[in-house]
Amino acid sequence: MSTAMAPDLTTKQRKILQYLKENAGTKTYFKSRLIGQELGMTAKEVGSNITALQESAHDVEIEKWGYSSSTTWKVVV
Repeated sequence: MSTAMAPDLTTKQRKILQYLKENAGTKTYFKSRLIGQELGMTAKEVGSNITALQESAHDVEIEKWGYSSSTTWKVVV
């Protein structure tokens, strides 16, 4: 599903989803802190919005993987 076709997502969730889709081809693990730095959000904002993305089907599988200096997410497109 395209992010343009996901009206149930907030603007922040769309930005995060787009970022993950664009970068999941070269990376598998993402830290909330680093995503936040790239997108101008806090790690807490990223974490709460990724949790919402986990619960919806958008052609991306997101799994909370670990926590060390920031929550790490395993992402598979």
